[in-house]
This record gives sequence, structure tokens and C-alpha cells, in this order.
Amino acid sequence: MTPSWRKPAGMIAILTLIVVWAALVASLSGVVGRWHWLAQLALYVVAGIVWIAPLKPLLRWMETGKWRE
Repeated sequence: MTPSWRKPAGMIAILTLIVVWAALVASLSGVVGRWHWLAQLALYVVAGIVWIAPLKPLLRWMETGKWRE
């Protein structure tokens, strides 16, 4: 069985997604740092979960070559 190019490409895409998302969230820290601590907590919890959403189709593509089922 020949290894697929999709897995290394998908891993690079996942790492890129994480770096870009972390940079985006970190760039907001100056503004968010002035908020009440509960608002900060809510934002960072949501930001920590939201980046996972695009992973399901990406992982499916890595395994099957299709974006949708």
C-alpha cells in the first residue's frame, strides 16, 4: 500500500491552523486584558474549543480524500 500525501499535508494544515489561531487570540490580549475576569474566562474557553470545529472535515479528508460523507 502506497502512503498517501494527504496525511502529511493534513498535519501541516493542522499545525498551521493552531499557530494562526493562537496568534489571533494572543493579538486580542491587549483588549481582552481590560475585561472583567469572568468575561476573559468565557472568551478563552470558547476560543480554546472553537479551533477544533474545522478539524473533523480535515481529518475526514486525510483518511478518505472526501470533505463530506
